[in-house]
Amino acid sequence: MERESFKSRLGFILVSAGCAIGIGNVWRFPYVAGENGGGLFVLLYLVFLVLMGIPVLTMELAVGRASRKSAVLGYKKLEKSKSKWHIHGWFCMLGCYLLMMYYTTVSGWMTSYFYKFATGTFESGMTSEQVSGVFSQLQSNPIEMVIWMAIITILGFLVCSRGIQKGIEKVSKVMMIALLVLILALAVNSILLSGAGEGLKFYLVPDFEKVSEIGIGNIVSAAMNQSFFTLSLGIAAMEIFGSYMSKDNTLPGESVKICALDTFVAIMAGLIIFPACFSYGVEPDQGPALIFITLPNVFVNMAGGRIWGTLFFLFMTFACFSTIIAVFENIISVCIDMFKISRTKSVIINAVIILIASLPCVFGFNIWSGFELFGQNVLGMEDFLVSNILLPVGSLIYLLFCVTKFGWGFDNYLKEANTGVGPKIPRWIKPYYGQGYEICKIFKALFPIRTPDSCAYCTCTGLYKII
Repeated sequence: MERESFKSRLGFILVSAGCAIGIGNVWRFPYVAGENGGGLFVLLYLVFLVLMGIPVLTMELAVGRASRKSAVLGYKKLEKSKSKWHIHGWFCMLGCYLLMMYYTTVSGWMTSYFYKFATGTFESGMTSEQVSGVFSQLQSNPIEMVIWMAIITILGFLVCSRGIQKGIEKVSKVMMIALLVLILALAVNSILLSGAGEGLKFYLVPDFEKVSEIGIGNIVSAAMNQSFFTLSLGIAAMEIFGSYMSKDNTLPGESVKICALDTFVAIMAGLIIFPACFSYGVEPDQGPALIFITLPNVFVNMAGGRIWGTLFFLFMTFACFSTIIAVFENIISVCIDMFKISRTKSVIINAVIILIASLPCVFGFNIWSGFELFGQNVLGMEDFLVSNILLPVGSLIYLLFCVTKFGWGFDNYLKEANTGVGPKIPRWIKPYYGQGYEICKIFKALFPIRTPDSCAYCTCTGLYKII
């Protein structure tokens, strides 16, 4: 059967950007930027995005487009005879399953809060204790958490069951355009609040005293890490959409557009959060406290707060859902390619697997709240494995596969990446790309594998530090 393709170039860009845009854009990027010198961090982040993020993104897309296959078979088609690069394809699948085992739970929280704001659970004038109590009650109720997790999971698989054009592309176009409109409206509202200037200063103006206090090396490290993780590279989440691409446009041009949308959402999220927090004298905490306690405290004290709270969590739900359907599609596609089954059967099988596999994360906050591994709950360990091991290691493998003679090779990668209309990768850049091993060593030195206790740079930083 001929492989389905995107109906339009816009559809591909919006779907791919939707995969990259997620939880980390909203509660990780703004806070890390503010805590690491503001504008200086943002500048360094953009530099590393160009130097590291975009190149690896083109590689993952190139493997997908050249092979027209999903993770495992994509490697098999491009690798040399008797080589074992395709083993990484199975680890990509492991990463996708692990990511969804906790991402569906957190997405369920977002959907729940959208519903709670829309229906008036959060009322004007609520105390801080009452606001935080809503989150505590949600976490302590396994039935409610399972319901919201199941809703977001089933909806995701229903969209994927329709295929690329009629399902994922069609829904993502509407959802991503709505997301961009929502984030602009929310940002304008926050900026116009009285006292918003202090929040903007904290977020965007370089604070050299803080730079000196934190250390330039730590800020560089944080910026590099954010640029790397923001695109969700290394687990074939982007490769699958490369396999549906046409060859009309070059990959560098498409990658820049995806990164631009992802970065736009991340920066705009900060313009929502910090002006609002500073306007109401609320300390912008990190992690779940920021989204589920701090910001609801702001909304319940804001004129029209119920409306703005509803719109914010609708935006968050869209951001989460776009990632979910993208990763689901990767899982579904691998099963179709590997086991020669229909899309419908793959959807049903994987829906059951994800629903069951997500239960430990849900129960980790209530029924199994006493269970810990290395001092962390279920969600914390799942997030650590994906963010600190599978994503960075996977990206390095894609790098080495595309630039070394033992893999696909630089010439093959360059030919595929430069096929089509648009900006091209110059051949003279090969020495930079070709230092895969050296880059690996530098990366390892800057980002040693941390234990969860000391992990400060996970994609969803603070997720496992639930209040």
